[in-house]
Amino acid sequence: MRREILHAVLAAREGKRPAVLVSELDSGEQRLFFPDAPDESGLAPPVRAACVGALRADRSRRLANEDGSDLFLQVFNPPLRMVVVGAVHITQALAPMAVLLGYEVTVVDPRRAFATDERFPGVVVDTEWPDDALLRLAPDRRTAVVTLTHDPKLDDPALAVALASDAFYIGSLGSRRTHAARLERLRARGFDETALARIHGPIGLAIGAKSPAEIATAVTAEITARLREPAPAESR
Repeated sequence: MRREILHAVLAAREGKRPAVLVSELDSGEQRLFFPDAPDESGLAPPVRAACVGALRADRSRRLANEDGSDLFLQVFNPPLRMVVVGAVHITQALAPMAVLLGYEVTVVDPRRAFATDERFPGVVVDTEWPDDALLRLAPDRRTAVVTLTHDPKLDDPALAVALASDAFYIGSLGSRRTHAARLERLRARGFDETALARIHGPIGLAIGAKSPAEIATAVTAEITARLREPAPAESR
């Protein structure tokens, strides 16, 4: 790997930018592809599309190029993160599941009686107000935001920050009636229907979940489905 390529890869990782290193296996020529910037790689559209697909799948792969060359697409993705607002029983089941799935988990709850390291071993516990914590954490395209407190004073400000971010998943606990009331409050904050449609509520896949562990399973399944959902170009 050339020095300038290495420095660009390291800078991308430091800046939490997704990138793909495209190597031609015969010649050794290498180019970097960044999906979040104007493309200067000179790669053909099918190769760029394959790079986007590899990033979404989070998997490096070989690719037979249309010109007959053999390419290797090496994926450099930012870490997966999950921010959970609410140090509740569901979170006690959800946090370790998310860790097993490769997420860096932060549990946010200003209620110090609930937000303790003893209740959430192995994850970061943050006792800031949720909107302050979300602003500092700056959710990106590799971040899932989950609100579970059932308290509008905590959930709504967090959702407002999440909706203004690039978080790939936003979900909030509550019944359909609770969710409808939540959407009305967020409309009053100025969010339109396109933004509100990003919120998964009631949260989780509809599997009939009842217990905290079952609800956590439904939530992680829905987040995984959203993460691995093919882009429109890939599904055609």
